[in-house]
Amino acid sequence: MFQIAKEHRHFGKQILLLAKNELIKTYKGAVIGPFWAVIKPAFTLFVYWFAFTCGIKNLGDGVSVTMSGIQIGNFDRFTFMLVGFIPWFFITDSITLGAKSIRLNRQFVTKVSFPVSTIMTYTAVARLYIHLFLSALMYVYLVFISGISPSVYNVQFFFYCPLMFLFFVVLTWSTAPMSAFSRDFENMIVSIMSGIFWLSGVIYSSYNFDDNRVLKWLMMLNPINFFANGYRNAFLYHRWFFEYPLEIIVFFIEFAVIIALGIFNYNRLRKTLPDVL
Repeated sequence: MFQIAKEHRHFGKQILLLAKNELIKTYKGAVIGPFWAVIKPAFTLFVYWFAFTCGIKNLGDGVSVTMSGIQIGNFDRFTFMLVGFIPWFFITDSITLGAKSIRLNRQFVTKVSFPVSTIMTYTAVARLYIHLFLSALMYVYLVFISGISPSVYNVQFFFYCPLMFLFFVVLTWSTAPMSAFSRDFENMIVSIMSGIFWLSGVIYSSYNFDDNRVLKWLMMLNPINFFANGYRNAFLYHRWFFEYPLEIIVFFIEFAVIIALGIFNYNRLRKTLPDVL
């Protein structure tokens, strides 16, 4: 852990510069360039909204959320899904692109002296730039179109967003080196992401599972669900994160496990990465 922190301390400016270059490289050659960062998520959200609102008509247009028998709120489906999709777009890109990051940037491993751990970090920082921009657009929509008033609860974004960034950076300490060793592992991650989407509370509320303890616990063990609920706590439910102490405890236990596994896998594999690549 000390070695990883040391690498980041000395390469802070390079990480920000490489993250910027990563975005430029992503949209290079496209006529509308960075606007694809908005168009692709907007189209995805529209497709799911259309399917659940217009296609499956018996679901209705709204989403009612209850917890322990207490009504938290009743929201139109598009607004509810929007707040869940914003963290999901960052999470899915962080997982899939983070797993590929070492293989896609092998020149930093094989040809120059460059700390490998920072490759995963600047890849995530590039996605964070887009996430912050999409979050700002979401907030404008909530306030000026949906009519949801700004609230002191909104400051929880500055708790959930950095925590989400750190969690999925640490996760890539395991997935990126393992993907560099095996394309099967990389393909497996890409393949299971669609399944993970449906198992996370991105388009529905896990709080409505209070009557089913097994489902409630399974959802609580899903860190993606933790962040989807967190963003909705901040912008829709208007509830503080410490009102859900069990969720916080379970998440930080998982975070500690992910950190330990990340350090173990990174230190175990990083010395042999140049030979593999």
